[in-house]
Amino acid sequence: MSRFKSDFLRTLDERGFIHQVSDETGLDELFSKEIVTGYIGFDPTAPSLHAGSLIQIMMLHWMQQTGHRPISLMGGGTGMVGDPSFKDEARQLMTVDTIEGNIASIKRVFANYLAYGEGPKDALMINNADWLRSLNYLEFLRDVGRHFSVNRMLSFESVKTRLDREQSLSFLEFNYMILQAYDFVELAKRTGCRLQMGGSDQWGNIVNGIDLGHRMGTQQLFALTSPLLTTSSGAKMGKSATGAIWLNPDMLSAYDFWQYWRNTEDADVPRFLKLYTTLPMDEIAKLSALGGSEINEVKKILATEITAILHGRTAAEEAAETARKTFEEGGLSENLPSVEVPTADLEAGIGLLSLIVRAGLAGSNGEARRHVQGGAVRINDQAVSDERMTIGTGEITGDGVIKLSLGKKKHILVRPA
Repeated sequence: MSRFKSDFLRTLDERGFIHQVSDETGLDELFSKEIVTGYIGFDPTAPSLHAGSLIQIMMLHWMQQTGHRPISLMGGGTGMVGDPSFKDEARQLMTVDTIEGNIASIKRVFANYLAYGEGPKDALMINNADWLRSLNYLEFLRDVGRHFSVNRMLSFESVKTRLDREQSLSFLEFNYMILQAYDFVELAKRTGCRLQMGGSDQWGNIVNGIDLGHRMGTQQLFALTSPLLTTSSGAKMGKSATGAIWLNPDMLSAYDFWQYWRNTEDADVPRFLKLYTTLPMDEIAKLSALGGSEINEVKKILATEITAILHGRTAAEEAAETARKTFEEGGLSENLPSVEVPTADLEAGIGLLSLIVRAGLAGSNGEARRHVQGGAVRINDQAVSDERMTIGTGEITGDGVIKLSLGKKKHILVRPA
């Protein structure tokens, strides 16, 4: 039995989303008796969020699904400063144009998880630039800054970690936690927002906002954080050997996104089914009980369900079918990722190592050479061992492409252009 009576907290609890809650009983009561507005902030540090943000997005999704109002707060203002939490060094500062471009790009993903609109339970997309960029500094110091204790701020784990390593923390970054606290108060005043959620590294910043709200006369505010996730082998969520697992389709294809989840470690499958899919808990329990060779079928279900939410059911099933054809039948699928190479280059002949790098399967000729020497590279499903080999029009198959493979799971179609 869950310790919570509200649908929202019970759902988060049984699916493994809860790390800390500022006042469990009070927040549970609030969710049981009224429609609650809560938010999570997203800083636009790139044109896309990556899979590491999915746990936060899914928390907002379940908030709406259980009858409440989520806010996705875009950090158009705070993005100009950069969150120093647990960072080894200061973030690179971005121009306003870069921030605005990143926000416009990021926004496209959220509509797959949340229903936006004007109704009482419709999600809101708000940009904190609306109030932060127009702040009068002296007024802000007098009205807001006076409520903060530097002694207390220095005690936060995120700040102590940086100082213990003797890495400088700029005054600009030190202000970030004040701005984030102020966001909470502004949203409370503008929208009646009562809850801020985030990863466990945000706990100090969120509690700061609760304290500031108390001092500035808001209603009681609440904090809820999720655990910071790593895979069973200790890898950071949202990153793979080839880079970030981006959510925007123009930065990572549905097929590559599907493959990332298909390659989930066995021990992570039950946890990821709970966190990243909307499958019912009884179905997850049945799938989690399967072992042996059946675990691979469960991983395909996991990958397809997660991909379907982000990219749509059709794209998810196409990705699954592409993988099936490629891996189980050894066939060639038009849906595999591809790279275009000028026909003239193929007629002249391209060095194998150069082609591997051009296809994105290695970052340098040296890395490509190691792959060839290790026996991991195949052309049209035939292993190649000569690193000085040149690839040309003679390797183009009857399908009009060259299939370049690295290991069992990475395939690129080289298309003459």
